[in-house]
Amino acid sequence: MTDKPSLCVGLIGTDIQLSKSPALHMREGAAQGIDYRYELLDIQARNLPESALPDLLAECEARGFAGTNITHPFKQAVIPLLDDLSEDARMLGAVNTVVLRDGKRVGHNTDWSGFYESFQRGLPDVKRDRALLIGAGGAGVAVAHAALKLGIGRLDIVDQAPAKAETLAEELSSRFGAGRAVAVTDAGQSLAQADGLIHATPVGMPAHPGIPVSADLIEPRHWVADIVYMPLITDLIAAARQKGCHTMPGGGMAVFQAVGAFRLFSGREPDAERMSAHFAELCASEGIA
Repeated sequence: MTDKPSLCVGLIGTDIQLSKSPALHMREGAAQGIDYRYELLDIQARNLPESALPDLLAECEARGFAGTNITHPFKQAVIPLLDDLSEDARMLGAVNTVVLRDGKRVGHNTDWSGFYESFQRGLPDVKRDRALLIGAGGAGVAVAHAALKLGIGRLDIVDQAPAKAETLAEELSSRFGAGRAVAVTDAGQSLAQADGLIHATPVGMPAHPGIPVSADLIEPRHWVADIVYMPLITDLIAAARQKGCHTMPGGGMAVFQAVGAFRLFSGREPDAERMSAHFAELCASEGIA
């Protein structure tokens, strides 16, 4: 009788103790006959500064990890520490998955495809002429790419750092066509004209409570997509539902980026429907379905 193949991976970020990624990956690994371990390397829990990122990557290598996921605030900061990037990660300038193999660190991005697949399933028939994106950081970059791939005609982008929004809008317009993405400074003015709102910042997570835009700006005609999934029903999603909006919580993106990461780490094809069902089960067990 042969021993089961074994695999260990991680997640590097801050305030990630509620992450569902370990359970999602390990359950799918078990279903495929792999002794699969997934560990959290949380700088908040370890009381480490953001400057500890190089040490955390080195720890993953030293412990023989097959790779690590990367989340806030490191999706862009990790890039100079890598040996190579996939085409998607290079184009987006953001990494959420690092594969460690043959002494090399290779960065990938499964965020954009995760958002794309989740939107296709969760908001298939919404109007897509114009939308507002809040957040131009590592997650926002990936989500913006997915939004234009989804056929949103014009994407307005707002960020606390206006220069980041301008840079992202320029990159998207050069990739998808002039005027497809525009940096804006007034979310209210944009939402008055927009069909929908996409939120891609940490606001709404336990360490960053609140709502990214005043609920007064959300109208029943809007659709609202959030990428935060801890908690699954954020204040933004709750406010939008109260208005009668079509909504897409962040859980779907969490599942489908995990599907992509599992494929990269293990070299095996994951069962997306099984992982989606497991995510729903996890949420139901915590009373957040």
